[in-house]
Order: sequence, then C-alpha cells, then structure tokens
Amino acid sequence: MRKTLIPLAAMALAPFGFAQTLTRAQERAKAKAENVPEIPYESVANFLKLPAGVYFGETVGVATNSKGHVFVYTRSYNTRLFEFDQTGRFVKEIGEGLYGFAFAHAVRVDKDDNIWAVDEGTNMIIKFSPQGKVLMVLGHRPESGQVPITAGFGVAPPAAEPYTFNRQTDVAFDAQGDIFVSDGYGNSRVVKYDKNGRFIASVGSHGAEPGQLNIPHTIAADANGNIYVGDRTNNRIQVFDNDLKLKTIYDKVGAPWAVCITPGPHQYLYSSNSNPDSNNADIMAVTGEVYKMELDGTILGKFGKPGTQPGEFRTIHEMDCRSENEIYTAEINRWNVQKIVLHPKK
Repeated sequence: MRKTLIPLAAMALAPFGFAQTLTRAQERAKAKAENVPEIPYESVANFLKLPAGVYFGETVGVATNSKGHVFVYTRSYNTRLFEFDQTGRFVKEIGEGLYGFAFAHAVRVDKDDNIWAVDEGTNMIIKFSPQGKVLMVLGHRPESGQVPITAGFGVAPPAAEPYTFNRQTDVAFDAQGDIFVSDGYGNSRVVKYDKNGRFIASVGSHGAEPGQLNIPHTIAADANGNIYVGDRTNNRIQVFDNDLKLKTIYDKVGAPWAVCITPGPHQYLYSSNSNPDSNNADIMAVTGEVYKMELDGTILGKFGKPGTQPGEFRTIHEMDCRSENEIYTAEINRWNVQKIVLHPKK
C-alpha cells in the first residue's frame, strides 16, 4: 500500500496556516469547485435488514420505486438483486440464478416501477416487472470463449453494433419511455432505444474531446429529456439533448462515479466525486463528497467526507435520489448501502 505521510502531514499543517501540498494524483482527483456550502446530513443506522445468513457482496447498485421500496444489486460469488420495503425489511430476491446475471453494475426503476438490472458481465440489461417477471432484454451474453475487447486510450475499439454492448454501465429513461444506455467500458458511447427496445441512435467515441467519452459510468435524464452522462475518467458530466447532441459540460465536481436527478417540478442533479475502487489512499483524502446542483450546473452545496464510518464515503458506485433530501448510496468497497437524510438550512 502506498504511504501517505506527505499528504497527511500537509493536512495536519493546514489548520495552522500552512498551504496544503497535493500530489499530482490528488490534484487530478480533487474537485475544482471551491467555497461550496456544506449541507447538514445524517446516516440512518442499519436501515436495511437482510435475512439471517445472507450478506451483501460489492454493493454496486441501489434504486427505489414509487412505494419507497429499495432495490440493491450486489455481486460476490453470485450476482443477486434484493428488494426491501420502505422500512428496510427484506421482501424478496429477484432473478435468482438468471442467465443474465454474472457481474452486477447498476439498477434503476422506471416511472412504472419496472426494475432494470444492468449486468456488465453478460453485456445484458434485464427489465423486470414490479413483481419480478422478465419483460425485456437488451444486449446479449457473449458466446462461450468470446471475450469483449476494451480498447486502450487513443485506440479505436471495434465498431459498436446497435444491439451489442461492451461492458455497459447504466440506463436511464425519458418521459416517453425511450431508453438511454451508457456503454460503457468498451464502447465509450451512449445509445438511445425506443420504449420497445428498437435502436434509434448512438453517440460517442473513446477520447477526451467534447462529445467523446472515457468510461461513461453513470447516466440520468431530466423531465425535458436531456441526458446527463458521468464521463468518469475525464472528470466531467456531459449533457446531451434528447437527440444525443452535446449541449454543455460540467467539470467542477470531480469524477462523477454516480449521478441521479430528483423528480418533481424543480429537479436537482446529484453527483458523487468518489475515491477509485483501487483504494488509492492519497486520492481518498481529497474525495468522498456528493454535490447538489441545479440542472444548469450551478453548484448549491455538498455533503459527505472520506472514511468508513456511517455518513462517510469511499466509493459511491450508484445513488438514488427519488426524494430531494433522502439519498441512497451503494458503496462498492464497503459492501453496504447508506440511507442519507439531508437537513438543508432554510
């Protein structure tokens, strides 16, 4: 493990008026936004209650439905999708042993309470009814012996196919039910399908120019159909219109590992600047916060700090913000889900 004596010493001296010295890795990971107000918050202790003998693995996905039920997508020796009620009581497991489950990555719930599981390992997205019945599948599992190719930076990947993903990461929906997929580790694109799964368009290539992507890791849609893509390795959120034309870029809030948008007449965008899951201790010291923003990119506040205690964060892999002041976070490194209640100053 890399030693962090210099960063820790610098942080210790900072309160006494000495400038804090950052490593090059810390300078890249630290969000550019300054003087952002802190939003008071608390973590609800032990909210989710698993049955005896059942445990979370890497908790990579969390979502809620209109009833307040919580869905957790987790991976260990098996990929599993759990449902809890609004009090945190375990309800059921969905899709046990499903062919499309191999390496969980994200879970979302649409306006009709259908559950969408994004599985990076099978290159599939599975749509379940609220009762857990499979309704639709996007993508397909590689045949035995096939290994999807992930191109290096500056290297063009194989041509993307309309209905074939390469380690896709997330899914979002507009008001008409159109489907948007961030695809992903291998294809560096965003794909649009209609509500029946018919291909419409795609955008993106591997790179750092506007409109290019380097691990589009998370995606969300607002009420007007604009699409917000967490371009993780490029440390920015790129905003596209409903036809996937680039509108603007937000690059002040660090690496967007997870984004979500609240419902309602006044929507807000939340973005998590997280420590990489490689557990770089240097970077952990300058990350861990979640930013609250207007949809135009105006930063309103932030909450969270790095650590492993309740209310602290390491690597938030997915967030749910169905309520403006009630945020669920799934942390891949800590194997847990936190329910965060915000107490903004009035």
